Amino acid sequence: MPKVTPSRQQYLDFKSQFPDAIVMFRLGDFYEMFDADAEVASRELDLVLTGRGAPKGDRVPMCGVPHHAVEGYIARLVEKGYHVAVVEQVGNEPVGGLTPREVSRVITPGTVMEPGMLAEARHNYLLALAPDADREGGWAAVGLAYVDISTGEFAATQLDGEGASLGVVEELARLEPREVLLPNLWIERGVTLPPGTHKTGMPDYHYEHGFARQYLLDHFQVSTLDGFGLQDKPLAVRAGGAIIAYLQETQRGALHQLTSLRSYRLTNFMTLDAATRRNLELTETIRDGQKRGSLLAVLDRAVTPMGARLLRTWIGQPLLDRAKLEARLDAVEALYDSGTTRAEVRDRLRGVSDLERLTNRLLAGRAGPRDLLALAQSLQAVPDLRRVIEQGEALHSIHAALDPCDDVCDLVTRALAEEPPAVANSTGIIRAGYADELDRVVVGSRDAREWVAALEPTERERTGIKSLKVGYNKVFGYYIEVSRANTEKVPDDYIRKQTLVNAERYITPDLKEYEALILNAEERQLEIEQRLFAELCDQVAARSNALLRTARALAHLDVFASLAEVAAREGYVRPVLADDDVLDVREGRHPVVEQMLHGERFVPNDTHFDAEERLHLITGPNMAGKSTIIRQVALIVLMAQIGSFVPATSATVGLTDRIFTRIGAQDEIHAGQSTFMVEMVELALILSHATRRSLLILDEIGRGTSTYDGMAIARAVVEYVHNNPDLGARTLFATHYHELIELANILPGVRNYNVAVAEEGDGIVFLHRLMPGGADRSYGIHVAQLAGIPKAVIHRAQEILAELEADGSDFRVKSPVQPEGTVQLSFFQADPDPVIKALRDLKVDEMSPLDAITRLYELKRLAQAGEQDKKSPRES
Repeated sequence: MPKVTPSRQQYLDFKSQFPDAIVMFRLGDFYEMFDADAEVASRELDLVLTGRGAPKGDRVPMCGVPHHAVEGYIARLVEKGYHVAVVEQVGNEPVGGLTPREVSRVITPGTVMEPGMLAEARHNYLLALAPDADREGGWAAVGLAYVDISTGEFAATQLDGEGASLGVVEELARLEPREVLLPNLWIERGVTLPPGTHKTGMPDYHYEHGFARQYLLDHFQVSTLDGFGLQDKPLAVRAGGAIIAYLQETQRGALHQLTSLRSYRLTNFMTLDAATRRNLELTETIRDGQKRGSLLAVLDRAVTPMGARLLRTWIGQPLLDRAKLEARLDAVEALYDSGTTRAEVRDRLRGVSDLERLTNRLLAGRAGPRDLLALAQSLQAVPDLRRVIEQGEALHSIHAALDPCDDVCDLVTRALAEEPPAVANSTGIIRAGYADELDRVVVGSRDAREWVAALEPTERERTGIKSLKVGYNKVFGYYIEVSRANTEKVPDDYIRKQTLVNAERYITPDLKEYEALILNAEERQLEIEQRLFAELCDQVAARSNALLRTARALAHLDVFASLAEVAAREGYVRPVLADDDVLDVREGRHPVVEQMLHGERFVPNDTHFDAEERLHLITGPNMAGKSTIIRQVALIVLMAQIGSFVPATSATVGLTDRIFTRIGAQDEIHAGQSTFMVEMVELALILSHATRRSLLILDEIGRGTSTYDGMAIARAVVEYVHNNPDLGARTLFATHYHELIELANILPGVRNYNVAVAEEGDGIVFLHRLMPGGADRSYGIHVAQLAGIPKAVIHRAQEILAELEADGSDFRVKSPVQPEGTVQLSFFQADPDPVIKALRDLKVDEMSPLDAITRLYELKRLAQAGEQDKKSPRES
């Protein structure tokens, strides 16, 4: 290597430790970046790229940012997926001519703790995957672990069997991690993740079970992982250990906030795939990705960041445990019934800061004086909250978990100044009277400054030299200046220090003593205050378990109060939960759409499913409200299973294991998939994984291809859902193929419904009311007319439609036609009974079980029709 300067070599040494990170190197008042890092930062941050000459004349690319604005630049880089290693100067005294430096932190998308880089109302997850390959190179099983170091949440699970890959996709959709860790081997294989998720490769040995297990044992200081529920989850251990290894590298060992690891199973929660989350707009809208217009926006009346994060988590992970849901509903009902209690709770919670993240910043050693003060001020609201809810039996567990931590509150209040500085490397943090040692230094410094301030008039009076001055410079410190004309009046205790053209400068022993007090006081004060603040942080951190328990109880109370507030304002009711698969909603409403209406009343609708009624075939024109109605049913079920009241006059909800939606489609151009292909892929997923306890929301199946193909697919899907003995899910099937209404005459579990419209002259009025029976028209031309299509196009469409209907070109679902006249059952007649003829014509060997079931239903209907005709013979 060519010779480099010592500072350049120091930089290169740090860069070799963090080759995958952008190294920000502190030089005076700037953080500088060099070489390729500078080129990347210049491009991403719009910085001017400059250069510095190297010993051989080569220019080293460089750019920099001011130290006071560095957090904003780091945030922008991390948002784009980059890792940033921050190198700080340690001390002010050079060692061997070189300023000591060290890496203070490594910031990656999944390891952010700085408040300015975090969204208050959502988690910032780092997730690790530990795949186990099958013979074909796919995922036979996978371990998954995730952590939010800003809150201390740490959880892991293992997914086995055919659903492993699908389970990973669903968890990625739920958690929306900012960064995903994978073994380098799988990075090289080209694993694809959802857009916006940043991949980070790790050495494969971190994922070996022995290493990973030891990382976890050492971190939690335990001898077995059985207490974490990981005894039968070796891949979950590998994923969890990889996270600990990564955090030890990036967080420099500051992992005290990770105090536990929770294992979980996906079977404990309702499953929601990415398409369903998107189609139901649970946390953001499809159109612009904003919270406004989503279910979360309707339900989120939380007044603390902790409550907002918890509510988002609940919406993303509905429960299947009826007992836990009833407990949530009891808590919401208690606050719903008492408006006074609810108002007091919400008012007290408004004074609570993000106690969860404040505590974790403290444990990570990153809390500042104002963080501790905010923590103490938050705790002051706890006694009032305990008093407000102490009578509520449903809130008893929260009341028990709320610890005021009076000792912490008292300690912080006594120790910190009323308005301390934001950072710990400043003076003015500790309150006067807290520490005698500090008070003596502060008082001594103040007295010394007062003595120096009074020295000039005192010495003028003592010496009689009216022009005498007391001054200060950085070279000589404090001095007494006397003009040459007055040198004969200088007292004997003055010591000459400097001679000027027209004056002499002197010092005295007392002046030098007070100077030492003044000059050393600030450094001494800073040293003492930093030590006292560190001790204070340690004392408060020792109570972290109680603080976090209180924080999480406050979050739950905030969510319950939020759901109760929404229920009271919007007229929601408590749902009745059932263990069977019934679903009965009376006057249900769409929680989002009804809030978006201005000056209009939302039209409610009923929905009923039981053992005999399994599939609703819903027809009607566009804009009539089919999509709104089917979505609202899914949202009502989901709301019930997070513990919320629901928008209806009554609702009985049988616990639902999965909600599937197939609503709309868009081209996946980057994946080479058309709209129709996307639709079919999503439909295949639904038909493969739904169960009888699932809820299926299917909208316009088959519309992405030709009319006959689409109609054939739509009918086949209805028959499959209805007839498959392992399926039979509650299904809302909205379609424009009004010809499919004939299926209700063949399949006993199918019921026809239509969204009513009223015809007025040449136009129609949408009533938005779901009515029994099928629609016999699609009203597509009417809707086109309402949309403003030119009249010439409308008239021509009407002509074409009339021609098609006259030619009989429409497609209808038909049962076998029964011959005219009376039918006598006889095996010897030339024209046998149509049922018997149909049976003889069956090609049994070529039929699937589902085809056979469908055909049997048709023959049963035909036989019933024949019996009816026997009772009332038709005239020829």
